[in-house]
Amino acid sequence: MSSTQQVPAALVLEDGKVFRGSGYGASGRTLGEVVFCTGMTGYQETLTDPSYHRQIVVATAPQIGNTGWNDEDDESNRIQVAGYVVRDPARIPSNWRSTRSLESELDNQGVVGISGVDTRTLTRHIREHGAMRAGVFSGQALEDDKGMLAKVLASPSMAGADLVGQVTTPEPYVVPAAGERRFRVAALDLGIKSNTPRMMAARGIEVHVLPATSTMDDLLATKPDGVFLANGPGDPATQRHAIGLTEGVLERRTPLFGICFGNQILGRALGLGTYKMRYGHRGINIPVIDVNTGKVAITAQNHGFALEGEPGARFDTPFGAAQVSHYCPNDDTVEGVRCLEVPAFSVQYHPEAAAGPHDAAPLFDEFVRLMDGAR
Repeated sequence: MSSTQQVPAALVLEDGKVFRGSGYGASGRTLGEVVFCTGMTGYQETLTDPSYHRQIVVATAPQIGNTGWNDEDDESNRIQVAGYVVRDPARIPSNWRSTRSLESELDNQGVVGISGVDTRTLTRHIREHGAMRAGVFSGQALEDDKGMLAKVLASPSMAGADLVGQVTTPEPYVVPAAGERRFRVAALDLGIKSNTPRMMAARGIEVHVLPATSTMDDLLATKPDGVFLANGPGDPATQRHAIGLTEGVLERRTPLFGICFGNQILGRALGLGTYKMRYGHRGINIPVIDVNTGKVAITAQNHGFALEGEPGARFDTPFGAAQVSHYCPNDDTVEGVRCLEVPAFSVQYHPEAAAGPHDAAPLFDEFVRLMDGAR
């Protein structure tokens, strides 16, 4: 559907706030958690990131769609967001890699969106009141405000949501090392992004991507030099199976690296709690401080849950001492944990950074050193 048709649409928040605009992408109804993303670029990677599953994403950048859509930058096999909210969509995409428009791809994949929204006011509202359930309604799905609000209030909350099964790979697959194979890694797919195995492959790692339902025997059958816990959507407190697998890996002292959702899984395996953040961290410009070096990295992030803890705090675990290794100076959110007696660490941000800055890419080299040392 073309936005030039000006099909009426509405974004309805669970607190009763309504933002009106025009349909963008597919026409119809979609429900999810409304969140904002501060990235100025990389909307294709954002929309296809499995961590955004069941979320209605608000783009804070005012102009969206300028670079169109291509077949190379997807971070999964489909658009993952529940809906998309933009202010000023590009009328004509302009990029040498573009093969079609963003709106046509949203329409092709049945993703309901809305344009012409005052996204600055909307973002300020979310910052003040927190991420919340919402719905986008357009075309024949548009009805009176009371009826739309009732549908939003009947939708499930993100707290307690177990979404990993909806994004994990149904079957194992292998991403070969680029050049000579130096290591083999078993990656538990909780919602992995395509660039993550690619970054590891560039370092001589053969990556075996395994379904989230995999057993310890499945993991060990790959004869891994290391185990990777991927990013993913939903509430980490629901992931008892992944947490149990992580505990088994720690007991075997197999080198382990986790990112984003994987950071929360490792933290819970170490005995830390998790909580739902007010509006989360989503964007490609979020600072993180390494407590041991004092260095600041500008990072790509997408998370609405976080680990409990204080910056630099050391704590006891069933696997020896551990430390809160990284934090965000904006709000002191835990951004990483490190085991001090077993070879395991994780970060809350995305070192594969697609799209985003590359300050954190050396964390993959640290994983390599961890596996090399374990040999």
